[in-house]
Amino acid sequence: MTSSKIQHYPCYIDGEWVESSDGSIFEVDNPANHEVWATVPNCTADDAERALQSSLKAQKAWQALPAIERAKHIMNIVEGLKPKRDLFAKLLVKEQGKTLPEAYGEFDDTLNYMTYAAQAARRIQGEIFPSDTPNEKLFIQKVPFGVTVGMCAYNYPLALIGRKVGPALITGNTMVLKAHEATPVTASEFCKVVHAAGVPKGVINMVSGKGLAVSAHLVKSPITRLISVTGSTRAGQGIYASAAENVTGLILELGGKASFTVLKDADLEKAADAAVVSRYANCGQVCICNELILVEEEVADEFTAMVLERVRALTVGDPMTDVNMGPSVTAQGIVRIDQMVKDSVAQGAKLEIGGHRPKGVEFEKGNWYAPTVLTNVTPEMPVAKEELFAPVLPIIRVKDYEEAVTITNDREDALSCYIFTQDISTMMRAMQDFEVGTVFINKQIVGYVQGYHSGHKRSGIGGEDGVHGIENYLQKRAIYLNYD
Repeated sequence: MTSSKIQHYPCYIDGEWVESSDGSIFEVDNPANHEVWATVPNCTADDAERALQSSLKAQKAWQALPAIERAKHIMNIVEGLKPKRDLFAKLLVKEQGKTLPEAYGEFDDTLNYMTYAAQAARRIQGEIFPSDTPNEKLFIQKVPFGVTVGMCAYNYPLALIGRKVGPALITGNTMVLKAHEATPVTASEFCKVVHAAGVPKGVINMVSGKGLAVSAHLVKSPITRLISVTGSTRAGQGIYASAAENVTGLILELGGKASFTVLKDADLEKAADAAVVSRYANCGQVCICNELILVEEEVADEFTAMVLERVRALTVGDPMTDVNMGPSVTAQGIVRIDQMVKDSVAQGAKLEIGGHRPKGVEFEKGNWYAPTVLTNVTPEMPVAKEELFAPVLPIIRVKDYEEAVTITNDREDALSCYIFTQDISTMMRAMQDFEVGTVFINKQIVGYVQGYHSGHKRSGIGGEDGVHGIENYLQKRAIYLNYD
């Protein structure tokens, strides 16, 4: 995973490739070995303003296009992406650290998100209600917000673009993309496809930058009418506050800590498989990952042994090779998680496996952390209280279903949870009892494009995917038409 040449990836504003207005750049390194392999513009607030002005100028003409014509532009992007599957997959590995099979999966998901949005062109529906007055109609029309901003997290640099751009564009909005500073290269490469596809200039703009200057300007600008954010709860809270002055619309998909409940009547083999896949996918860097196992005492020893057997079989290494797990994206994340593990062990947790950087020359550089499992965990320990977003799995023994529900619902975040049981009555209760956005019942981590991905409580507002995700990019306008 070495590179002999550092490549520069510009930003994309008003149909042109641009640099930062002050000429500054920043480096992008490979999380597997910290090798610098790319540079990107370190944009300024002035650059963000240029992008917003470009989007504003383009939006009315874009909205005026029939939805089916907008869909053709989206599908032109999709068709332009298809021959570049290998290129984008390898970029994702190099930039984000996920394994090559996971990178191919992310690429395919991106095409699905955008294709689904394009297919919605003829399904954007308004309504007609009876009027209280003769010779009158009452219409509810769906209209775009206008200029939108898409802010993407580092765990899925390409898929999150497709997830936001597709619904925004099909509904008549324009979008300024703000790539995460850890993973900006994929966004620049995506815009090459946008440019080649002939999308009208200004419909999609893209800026990159370190620090808060660019993001703050995008969020606080009165030009911005809707912000779609995938990120941490803390970041979402800051954006929520900053957007208040202009009462800007928000779609916030924020952090969570999914509990994974295993009851004594569960299919333990199936549950163990799902628990491991749902924890260590993308090195644990998925917002709906299994973050905390809650297992009934009667089967806790048996189930824990099954989990440990599967975790010990995981392979870690160069994500371009045939391994199960690559590095984490950021060095700060590794420092944070290692301290949480140490603090939890000091409070009485038992470190069953992992808890350190993997051994070997290939792991001396980079953001590596071995797959880790802790038992004897209590709800008050750091690994049980805080979102991990890392390859660390705490296990808590619970008395029964009710205790699992209580532990899950006592949290301030509420993105998702898992439960494994063979009792249909418990399944039906779980649908009502767990106060989260998504409940996985006898199912490992997954996200279908026709579903809906949303958080409750502090895990966000609005949501993405499916018909409801597209609806979030539309406002409702009431029309009273008197023709007497």
